[in-house]
Amino acid sequence: MTASIPKHEHSSAPQAVYLHIPFCTNKCFYCDFNSYVLKDQPVMEYLYALEREMENTVKLHPPGEIKTIFVGGGTPTTLNPKEMEYFLKSVRTYFPNWSEDIEFSMEANPGTTDYEKLSVMKEGGVNRLSFGVQAFQNELLTGIGRIHNTDDVYRSLENARKVGLDNLSIDLMFGLPNQTVDMLNESVSRALELELPHYSIYSLKVEENTLFHTLYQKNQLPLPHEDDELEMYLLLMRRMKEAGYEQYEISNFAKPGLGSKHNMTYWRNEDYYGLGAGAHGYVGRERHMNIKGITPYVEATRSGLPRLDSFEVPAAEAMEDFLMVGLRMLEGVSKSRFEAQFGQTLEDTFTVPLGKMLNAGLIEATQDGYRLSERGILFGNDVFAEFIGSITVNS
Repeated sequence: MTASIPKHEHSSAPQAVYLHIPFCTNKCFYCDFNSYVLKDQPVMEYLYALEREMENTVKLHPPGEIKTIFVGGGTPTTLNPKEMEYFLKSVRTYFPNWSEDIEFSMEANPGTTDYEKLSVMKEGGVNRLSFGVQAFQNELLTGIGRIHNTDDVYRSLENARKVGLDNLSIDLMFGLPNQTVDMLNESVSRALELELPHYSIYSLKVEENTLFHTLYQKNQLPLPHEDDELEMYLLLMRRMKEAGYEQYEISNFAKPGLGSKHNMTYWRNEDYYGLGAGAHGYVGRERHMNIKGITPYVEATRSGLPRLDSFEVPAAEAMEDFLMVGLRMLEGVSKSRFEAQFGQTLEDTFTVPLGKMLNAGLIEATQDGYRLSERGILFGNDVFAEFIGSITVNS
């Protein structure tokens, strides 16, 4: 399909920044992220390289007012206080224009966040922390390769609050090996007792190149039955709702108004910088992916941008992305936003799948678009698949 689509929406400067710190104390058994065990890694060399990438990026695409920054990994909190201070200072140098209500999030592992490091983070502008807790049963944590225990969780949250960080989130997982519905229920109870603003709760996906994938192929991974997994998801949706949390995205729950602003950038298919080894970015309808390995990444930054690949997103694909990521949000996709980005209407573009999904009761109309129905939430991936390769008209 050849669609001539106005680019006016995409000429504005990105307002969101993702930064990747690829170091971890150890590799979890389910993790396929671009991460490396910290021991003997050239951490400062990496931070210098990241700074070079920031410098070259902002020369090419000057930033607008920055509304969200997200530091992921790996485990960014494996940086020691001095490294952390250096890193945060360079972020502020190259992205100096922060909005008054900036959301600056960092992923953290319980057990890698002492008072001193958290103080440095707070000083450097971090105002939101996302802790990878995963479960509140120590035997499950050991079974997935996590190095923290539940005591570390409470201590880390206490330290965060002591330094004045109270916009906190925790990640939980369900569908873990040997996890029962009762265990998940207990984890949800203990998580809710913390009365945090935000919770992310993901189902385990067995990804290639992980220890779990190897075990799965040998039939040695005792995963819950899919009926139990569905029961787990229904349970956590019910418990969260009863506790006053909005499910604003398939895997995310927040007190009203406290959803992750940074992730909304992805779900609304808006531009963002992606910096660091293996990071993905999306600027001016061009996606890129950076070189993954630490040393190759460091070397590549000496002579320009450390790109593994970059490509312009064809109009049709950009429209499909808009639908697929937008429907993950429980507010759904916006017709007016779609039209502003693409210069044509949602209904004209996706006549067939919209009709089909509405008839099946998997999506429903909203004032300004469409969203997953309650049943649709359970079959999200099937719904998203309907929109791939299904554009009705050329513009």
